[in-house]
Amino acid sequence: MTRAEDIADRWRLQLQNDLPKISRSTHESIIQWLIGEDPTRFDDLLPNQLEIAKQAMDYRYRILCQRYLEAGPERAYKGLIQRLSSLFLIRNKIRTWIALSRDRQRSVVDVLQEVIQELLQNDHYMQQQIAWIARCTNDPRLRNALVLTSTEEYCLRPIRNQPLLVYRFVNYLRRSQRGGMTQVPAADFIRLVSEEIAPDDSEGSVSLLDGQAIAQYQEGQAQEQQQELRRTIAQEFESYLLERVDPLAAEWLKLYLQGRSQEAIAQDLDMPIKQVYRLREKVNYHAVKVFASKNQPELVTEWLGR
Repeated sequence: MTRAEDIADRWRLQLQNDLPKISRSTHESIIQWLIGEDPTRFDDLLPNQLEIAKQAMDYRYRILCQRYLEAGPERAYKGLIQRLSSLFLIRNKIRTWIALSRDRQRSVVDVLQEVIQELLQNDHYMQQQIAWIARCTNDPRLRNALVLTSTEEYCLRPIRNQPLLVYRFVNYLRRSQRGGMTQVPAADFIRLVSEEIAPDDSEGSVSLLDGQAIAQYQEGQAQEQQQELRRTIAQEFESYLLERVDPLAAEWLKLYLQGRSQEAIAQDLDMPIKQVYRLREKVNYHAVKVFASKNQPELVTEWLGR
């Protein structure tokens, strides 16, 4: 059995446990998407690299389940925009630009939608992801959820200690200064299913920023840096819960970060489901109200999927 087959078998068990009401064909589509276009790549990875790859899949899976899988297309898209516009660095950069521009009636959401639209239409990596998702499933709703998940994960990748979305915003400014702002219809939301996106050849194939960011910081390197940041924060928060809150809360966090559902955690900890939910609320409270205020709040809230 190859490494990819072993990983796929483990995901089948997890999806059967986490998502029993969803069809087996949907499970297989999600697994195919998580593993990626080249299953043989796992065979060449060192143990630490393989662990990072597994953590990256787990991170994507949690984003999918927590925010997009069961949401309708419009609600899911609005959730993506709300998630990205809540980032302090992005929000402040866009507000500053709006204040200095001639078009001060535009909101952060308006500008962010245009940045995301340009990303989906012109970014080489996202075009590859959209094409791959189209091969994984024919279900329009699942395609939409997978594209939104991939977009969020990609936008939040740390490049030079800033989310990649910051660089895409700078790239957007260069384009808008040359050609003016693209108007997004107020009554509609951007179509995300792969065959509905047609890149404009007049814009050119790959932007100047793509060449700088993607060539210098390849996907694996970015994922490794991202996982390292999250792992550090998770370890610090686990120690905080263990020492200052409740050892059970630390156990809950460890299981949660493994992608376990609340029902599965209740079984692992041998306690009633209501008590597990109370543990979750306790952990969330300390994460947001206490721990995050002193320990890089944006990283903490990102890691916990808040």
